[in-house]
Amino acid sequence: MSAGERYGHGLVLGKFYPPHAGHHHLVRTAQDRCERLTVLVCAASVESVPLADRVAWMREEHPGADVVGAVDDIPVDLHDPAVWEAHMAIFRSAVGRPVDAVFTSEAYGTELARRFGAQEVCVDPERTLFPVSGTAVRADPVACWEFLGPAVRAALTRRVVVLGAESTGTTTLSRDLAAHYRARGGVWAGTGWVAEYGREYSEEKLAAARAADPAASWSEVTFASREFPVIARRQEEAEERAARLGSPVLFCDTDSFATGIWHERYLGGRNAEVEKIAALTRRDLYLLTDDAGVPFEDDGLRDGPQLRPWMTGRFREELEATGRRFLVLRGDRRTRLETAVTAVDALIAEGHHFADPLPEKR
Repeated sequence: MSAGERYGHGLVLGKFYPPHAGHHHLVRTAQDRCERLTVLVCAASVESVPLADRVAWMREEHPGADVVGAVDDIPVDLHDPAVWEAHMAIFRSAVGRPVDAVFTSEAYGTELARRFGAQEVCVDPERTLFPVSGTAVRADPVACWEFLGPAVRAALTRRVVVLGAESTGTTTLSRDLAAHYRARGGVWAGTGWVAEYGREYSEEKLAAARAADPAASWSEVTFASREFPVIARRQEEAEERAARLGSPVLFCDTDSFATGIWHERYLGGRNAEVEKIAALTRRDLYLLTDDAGVPFEDDGLRDGPQLRPWMTGRFREELEATGRRFLVLRGDRRTRLETAVTAVDALIAEGHHFADPLPEKR
């Protein structure tokens, strides 16, 4: 077959645990040469990234391909025909139609293509274009960050939330942290921070009140319970966008968990919808800014210093009650930043723990 040969139905098969630039190059090469392409994601039950996530990631990256998933709990033994046939039964069932070409970068591609009765198309087997592998990503995602797509980055980004009562320096600290890590350069140069959407929302409410009455003040602005899920969702959306684009760590000036406590602050109780929203997203570390020793600054959207100790206490109580990992920060701006950096560095050093795939005999 010539290098430009086109095929009716092509197949790309892999674990994609997790997917990386080499995988995406393989799929795009296959798409360019096939009328239709099936991408088969095979996951073993022992692996720690769910099959559904991998399928979703591949569908997002390759909307023109037919991405399907299958659970394959059979260990690989390339020298055992019976094991091959057991795998092939899973593959054929998932693909569901004849295959004209199998696109692969693996040595087993020849036998896989033969068993499908298809042409083998080998793509960059030496990985010269994208020197990365799933094994390397699992061992050190940070070192492989440049080869990861937005969805995988969002899943692996360490998310650090700064929260606290009014005028306790949450915005200052989150910005300082992002600037500190950006200054390290390299993969960290893209470190971002997520602003507090609730503040933007409050500014809009105050502006609307003043449009009706130029003398209106913050003390006259009221909130309804239905507004807090809106704030929580917008906060989550901003966080997710930032996680897809940045470095291996992201700093957030509050989050939907904190929004639930602000609801309690303004309306005297919890909001079940906000609680559900907060439960959907993983956070790795909370940094609670203590109010003690921090001067109160009224910026026109604050109620006063009297509620700060209560808010600090409620944040701490809820962090403890829900089992979230957190650290209370005290001292001046420099001390808080140094303490926070030490904690975040320790978090990053822990790495990511992927379960080993099934053993392979090649």
